[in-house]
Amino acid sequence: MTFENSIPSAGVAVRGLSAPDVRFVNVFSAGAGGGNPAPVVFDADGLSSTEMMAISARYGHESAFVCKASDPRHTARLRFFVPAHEMEMCGHATLGAMWLLRQAGRWTTTGATVETLSGLVDVRYDEATRRIDVGQPRGVVAPIDDPSRVEAVCQVLRLRPGDLAPLGVVNAGTSRTKTLIPLRSVPALNALTPALGDVRALCDALESTGLYPFAVERARPLELHARQFPRSSGYPEDAATGIAAAASLYGALHYGLLAAGESTMRVYQGFAMGRPSCIRVALRDADRLDAGCWISGAVEFAMLEPRA
Repeated sequence: MTFENSIPSAGVAVRGLSAPDVRFVNVFSAGAGGGNPAPVVFDADGLSSTEMMAISARYGHESAFVCKASDPRHTARLRFFVPAHEMEMCGHATLGAMWLLRQAGRWTTTGATVETLSGLVDVRYDEATRRIDVGQPRGVVAPIDDPSRVEAVCQVLRLRPGDLAPLGVVNAGTSRTKTLIPLRSVPALNALTPALGDVRALCDALESTGLYPFAVERARPLELHARQFPRSSGYPEDAATGIAAAASLYGALHYGLLAAGESTMRVYQGFAMGRPSCIRVALRDADRLDAGCWISGAVEFAMLEPRA
């Protein structure tokens, strides 16, 4: 399979370039048609922010742009765009970009340091398993104790009486804050039909970048099913959200869902969308929560058509 995929320049004014070098991956796939698609643009230093956002809008997905690092000791600088704005960090697009750099022979060491707007991100490659892990800082968890805000969450998600589990709604975040909403069952999660037009205002009130309802599928080892309804990405739901999965690890610690000595969990997402995905999240050091965590999952080449 060729690594070279390009998009027509029509609709995307690109200075001095016939066409950007766009490559496509599905990240965190857990079955046929699964994973979160990501366009990844190599050698993107010559693109403006407007051009980058136009490319993301053309494909309708979070997109990564690989640029030269400002510090020569670092592997690359990544910028991320959704159709509506630039993002400081994107987990699945980072994993997809580093996987493509590996496939292309542009990253050959076992470790990498990547520059992002959210700060430096550690990435590592395991030669034995061929797994790429993307680092995240220690998560912060803040309970949402205001009953009116919890009621607003229930109204926007259109939760039925009894759907909400008694663990408590919290804001949790590593690179970005997500609102974790524990539900009693996976069927209740998959049946959600949120009032999507109200998600942004609610997230603004909660100081969150997305609603992340979840339910426990299995307690030992811990497996969650989750869905993400982003604040303002330009699409209604994510098939797999690495940053939210990292946040959910610290939510699980807060809730007491991880047993003593356990440091790894899996988050399944995208099943309600027909895009089954699985994200592995693991503490870097089970004895040092301040060391942060790793996110990882499957990556594969993809074909992605522009939006009509």
